[in-house]
Amino acid sequence: MEFSEEKLKQWLRKYKFRDLTIEELKSVHELYPNITFAMNTYTFKDGSQKDLLNFSGTVPVKYQGNSYNIPICLWILDFHPFTPPICFLKPTANMGISVGKHVDAHGRIYLPYLQNWSHPQSMIIGLLKEMIIKFEEELPLYSLSSADAARQLELLSYIAKITEGENNVQSMGDGKKSNGEFNKVTVIGAGDLGLACALAISAKNVADKVVVLDCSEGTMKGGTMDLEIFALPNVEISRDFSASAGSKLVVLTVNSLGNAQSYLDVVQSNVELFRGIIPSVAHYSQHSVLLVASQPVEIMTYVSWKMSGFPKSRVIGIGCNLDSARFQYIITNILKAQIRDKDNWIIGEQGENKVMAWSASKSVTSNLDGDLTNQNAQQLLVNRAMEILKGKGQRSWSVGLSVADLADSILSDKRKVHSISTMVQGCYSINSEVFLSMPCVLGINGVNEVIKLLDEDSVAQKLQSSAASIHDLQQQLKL
Repeated sequence: MEFSEEKLKQWLRKYKFRDLTIEELKSVHELYPNITFAMNTYTFKDGSQKDLLNFSGTVPVKYQGNSYNIPICLWILDFHPFTPPICFLKPTANMGISVGKHVDAHGRIYLPYLQNWSHPQSMIIGLLKEMIIKFEEELPLYSLSSADAARQLELLSYIAKITEGENNVQSMGDGKKSNGEFNKVTVIGAGDLGLACALAISAKNVADKVVVLDCSEGTMKGGTMDLEIFALPNVEISRDFSASAGSKLVVLTVNSLGNAQSYLDVVQSNVELFRGIIPSVAHYSQHSVLLVASQPVEIMTYVSWKMSGFPKSRVIGIGCNLDSARFQYIITNILKAQIRDKDNWIIGEQGENKVMAWSASKSVTSNLDGDLTNQNAQQLLVNRAMEILKGKGQRSWSVGLSVADLADSILSDKRKVHSISTMVQGCYSINSEVFLSMPCVLGINGVNEVIKLLDEDSVAQKLQSSAASIHDLQQQLKL
């Protein structure tokens, strides 16, 4: 087929990175001139549809001394090259699909190259090369007898419904409720923190389905393998971003484990990791709330906001939610202070630079010293509570419980107040685009309102200092 750049420009006019995509497709066509391009409607697992470019052709495979041309079809998503293609076999009526490590019963192709996709290192040509290598290890198709060929037509009909955009395609195993109130959560990352978040959300029973997306290279980790063995009814393990489709909440727990030497290198390594994740998340769950638990949380929340294109209200970080909950508990239950409402908060930057603040002027009665003035009583309480708080680490299961609490407020639209990382530009004379923890009213659309705190100079100065150091680091990152 002749390569028509003008036709592709017309078809891809709504693609985010049209010119990059066309340049790459030109290189693919030079190596595989038999491919044909088309613009069709693709139906995702959640039933949503989108007009996408796809190309069909064959890849040459040698297996046990014989040569085969394996028919394939690749769908190019509108965030390409930052999201990997969706790949299918395209068998004819007399071909059967050999289900194996890299191919499912419906012809969907799964490869390590797809799982580890990261622009600009990952390209379609590299994907096709790995596809050939894997198919030469395990041939994905076989010839059918005439009797089996009739049954094969049913499978081809199902594949056609996916790739031709028929409206009556049902999600395979997605369990979506007809009233549209299906609460689905995806946890990105299958390390200790990711599994703790998934189990806590599942135990709290706030989600109809929890998908754990394992982004690790190589074989499945011990924790996810155990979840596969001792299956929970509403938890699914996957390595395919399409499994996250239609999520109302996406929790990001991944951190790069590279050998970076400086703090800047560590953060940049996380940025590169997110570059291969956020565009796919934004594509498959366009109306979700992103909840960032990766570190450093303020900067990675900013990175997620920039890469997703989501409104700032729908991109938040776990921030000081755990510290605030502990702080309030210490004051009320350990120090036995009587304060109307839980109006004391830990805000600002997670870690050593966190700040204690009050949302309103309240009367304080303390068993510590009844003769103290209101201001002195508050300061004494704060000092003692902070001392106790310092001894509390942030273990994975503790953060997981905190994340489940946030998930409950979001999915149940509780309009509950939490201290979470949110955009603070315009607050406390902060002019830069940075995320810091502030008390926020959370609901199904993320942040509904930021609660006003007492206007104290010391608090403002600490927040401005944190914002300046975070902004300085952000300016050094390659986004």
